[in-house]
Amino acid sequence: MAEKRDYYEVLGVDKNATPDEMKKAYRKLALKYHPDRNPGDKEAEEKFKEAAEAYDVLSNPDKKARYDQFGHAGMSGAGGFGGAGMSMDDIFTHFGDIFSDMFGGGGFGGFGGFGGGGRRVARGSNLRITVKLTLEEIANGVEKKIKVRKSVPCETCHGSGAADKNARKTCETCHGSGRVAQVTQTILGRMQQVVTCPTCHGEGEIVTKPCPACHGEGTTKAEEVITIRIPAGVEDGMQLSMQGKGNAAPRGGIPGDLLILIEELPHDLFQRDHTNLHYTHYVNFVDAAMGASVEVPTLNGKARLKLEAGTPSGKLLRLRGKGLPDLQGRMPKGDLIVSIQVWVPKSLNKEEKEMLQKLKDMPDMQPSPDRRDPGFFERMKEYFS
Repeated sequence: MAEKRDYYEVLGVDKNATPDEMKKAYRKLALKYHPDRNPGDKEAEEKFKEAAEAYDVLSNPDKKARYDQFGHAGMSGAGGFGGAGMSMDDIFTHFGDIFSDMFGGGGFGGFGGFGGGGRRVARGSNLRITVKLTLEEIANGVEKKIKVRKSVPCETCHGSGAADKNARKTCETCHGSGRVAQVTQTILGRMQQVVTCPTCHGEGEIVTKPCPACHGEGTTKAEEVITIRIPAGVEDGMQLSMQGKGNAAPRGGIPGDLLILIEELPHDLFQRDHTNLHYTHYVNFVDAAMGASVEVPTLNGKARLKLEAGTPSGKLLRLRGKGLPDLQGRMPKGDLIVSIQVWVPKSLNKEEKEMLQKLKDMPDMQPSPDRRDPGFFERMKEYFS
């Protein structure tokens, strides 16, 4: 699969573009690559879809913020506009107002979602859930099956809201367009504007006999198991979305999205700093003084570290590549940073006290610190490198 282009590049705008500038850029591309202007041109169709996907993300503040921070990876699993495989009808209904402005309320034909003259298509509400993840799941990515209670299309009427196929009729007020012209008197004279039809609320049709199961809504409540694929490297507080997995819309409209808030569970051993992990390892005085090979845990097993003779308490050792992956995959995996702490016993028996007393008076046991403490700066250098 070809690598996705940067959304800002697709629209031809920079990151500081205003919503109006992005809308103007999208309208220009939509007009240029519109299928009715490029019949049979698959390349133009793909560019039309690409522009719609880019605008869907950049025109939504939440999605834009996620994209600016994590790039295309922040849309995955979760994906952006194109992730749910939206059809041409979906594009036209999703951006109906924009196409109405472009084509004077009439639109181009051939796409039932909008070609009827700007009908308003209802949109279902979003669902919000929290998914709790362990560090191990974050490190490797995970697939979760979540049961949610949501609005789904009515099985009796298949979401239409009508008792049968003959229980709907074209709205007599707007003649199926979903919009009507409204004339108002202003100080500048008579002004005409196109507004949503008050009779059918923009749908273009009226249900004459409601479905007895859903009472004309087209939706009922039910439980659904949804498979969520979480990419490796996500962070606490990040929000992913699955388009079209939210509540179903009344009378066959566009379903809402499923918004997934990531909650990272505390780990018994490690603390996280972006892609790096921190672990505190305690050693006895003898191993610190004489040097030793010690075993430390990692997320995927264990690793060995060599302690040099005379290792001070607070020494930082780095295991490269033993941390977490970068969400966007642009950086190498983080590191596991091990802080060595010399364990001081809290109680001693008589024999231990006698042995330590003998050591205490030996010449090499006398403190002789370098007051400039070069070790401190070395430890900080290792930490921030």
